[in-house]
Amino acid sequence: MEVKQLASKTLTGLKVRTCNANEMNTGTAKIAELWQKFGEKYTSKLTKDSKVFGVYTNYESDVTGDFDVIACSDEQSINLRDSVTVTTHAGSYLVFCGEGEMPDAIIDLWGEIWQYFSSDDCRYTRTYTSDYEYYKTATEVEIAIAIAE
Repeated sequence: MEVKQLASKTLTGLKVRTCNANEMNTGTAKIAELWQKFGEKYTSKLTKDSKVFGVYTNYESDVTGDFDVIACSDEQSINLRDSVTVTTHAGSYLVFCGEGEMPDAIIDLWGEIWQYFSSDDCRYTRTYTSDYEYYKTATEVEIAIAIAE
């Protein structure tokens, strides 16, 4: 993991509102279905240069509260009737890298992130402004967590 100064990004995709407690239960989880819909509606519109992101924003509070998840891309041609546009915040991010088969790699990396931020010797404080997953390849992901400067 490393601290990076990241510019804001304006992205387009599909949104759900959820919380971590709901995502732990298959009956109330929404994120997997969100990604399935994104794949069905947008994959054919993406080019080889399109970048795919999962943005977490509009946090109610902290890791326990509700938040928005947007499955999205920087590809502007995917702006369909039910699309939303989101702009990430510019600033300091702690970036974690993961590799492996999806979605297991992303789930494991989030576990590592939660463990890091709940540890007694954590050097950084989450801001809960906007965090995001950047899918570099089919087996590589970066998760950028907004932190206080």
